[in-house]
Amino acid sequence: MSTARATATADQLDPPRSSPDLDVRELEKRTRLMRIITRLIAVSDLGSREIARRAGLPVQKISDLLAGRLEHLGVDELHALRRTLELEAP
Repeated sequence: MSTARATATADQLDPPRSSPDLDVRELEKRTRLMRIITRLIAVSDLGSREIARRAGLPVQKISDLLAGRLEHLGVDELHALRRTLELEAP
């Protein structure tokens, strides 16, 4: 079997996935928010647990953000974090 046929067969078995998380504009928006939030966290005197508590989010979401795992955070969660941290800014 040629490589071309094997690839075509594999494509039929596993069609391309469509995901709303892969929208470029959405990812750009989330990336900009992530950069702003990580800077705010860096200058904040608050720890991850306190930030998560004040934003009403699980601590794991803060860990995901700091590790760059944007797929685990929605725009609403990022906005909540930004508002929380901006209230604490000196």
